[in-house]
Amino acid sequence: MKYTTRQSAILLLSDGTIFHGKSIGIEGTTFGEVCFNTGMTGYQEIFTDPSYFGQIMVATNPHIGNYGVNDNEVDSNSIKISGLVCKNFSFNYSREDASGSLEDYFKKENLICISDVDTRALVSYIRDNGAMNAVICTDGTPIEELKEALAQTPDMKGLELASKVSTAEPYFWGNENAKYRISALDLGIKYNILRNFDQRDCYVKVFPYNATFEEMVEFNPDGYFLSNGPGDPQPLVGAQEIAKSILEANKPLFGICLGHQVIALAHGIPTYKMFNGHRGINHPVMNVISGKGEITSQNHGFAVEKEALENHPDFEITHLHINDGTIAGMRMKNKNCFSVQYHPEASPGPHDASYLFDEFIERIQEAQK
Repeated sequence: MKYTTRQSAILLLSDGTIFHGKSIGIEGTTFGEVCFNTGMTGYQEIFTDPSYFGQIMVATNPHIGNYGVNDNEVDSNSIKISGLVCKNFSFNYSREDASGSLEDYFKKENLICISDVDTRALVSYIRDNGAMNAVICTDGTPIEELKEALAQTPDMKGLELASKVSTAEPYFWGNENAKYRISALDLGIKYNILRNFDQRDCYVKVFPYNATFEEMVEFNPDGYFLSNGPGDPQPLVGAQEIAKSILEANKPLFGICLGHQVIALAHGIPTYKMFNGHRGINHPVMNVISGKGEITSQNHGFAVEKEALENHPDFEITHLHINDGTIAGMRMKNKNCFSVQYHPEASPGPHDASYLFDEFIERIQEAQK
């Protein structure tokens, strides 16, 4: 009955294209850059990933909500996507250890969702035309009003969003008597990154995006970490200065995703906005150092410029995305620094790249010698 009586809804793209569907029950409008994720599972981890802040997520998996949600599996303190577009929304769930339904979770977080959309056609359209701004409307607002409001929505290129998701105050994660201490810059850090550090006997102090190097030094860390996060890395001048200071002090540095891009920019290596970006849990990466392939979890709309990295005397490429040859990892030749464009914490999976956390610990151990 709930399925047949739901309110009609639309997804309006910035080029005027409209996709029709049904509201799951939360009325309103929501704006953001529309993108798609090809993961077949892990929707809760995706929705709570701070790197998705400011984006409307299209789920390519046709069934969303069928296993409910679990309070212990979030990757931040709230839903971070701007809205959801899906094919079939499950109001009922069958997972035994679920904390509740996705519908109730969305109501609690006031997340607007449109279902019954032809997501195959939508994803095909995005792939052909590129990521663009969009609005989900579930309250009947006239099209012309939506177009006017959508025209005022800022483009993701040049947009600084780390400040919107970073912690306001420093906090600690793990056992204070752990063997290693890590100072982490929160540009939109995922909980599962912190869980991976904790599992490796690390005590982490997480700093706001606008912290100074001097503040991070006071923790007396054995290594430094620059996190993932949303938006364009170029406006993050403060984070770039921190990366420079860490390396001038010759301390171990590890960067993931946005942190990876910040390290590149700190050394004059440009980044660029991708046509579509990489978002899913099945992206193939080649480790050019070991010659081994990895299946990875990825979520990024910006990337490091390959030619500039190849020509930089202090860097070498460590990983390449097999599908399109884009940069997936790099390391410095003369400093204790490495970074990757994908997510080795792999929440919800796969776990092929979790060895990178072990490599960071090994680098810390070498530095201590």
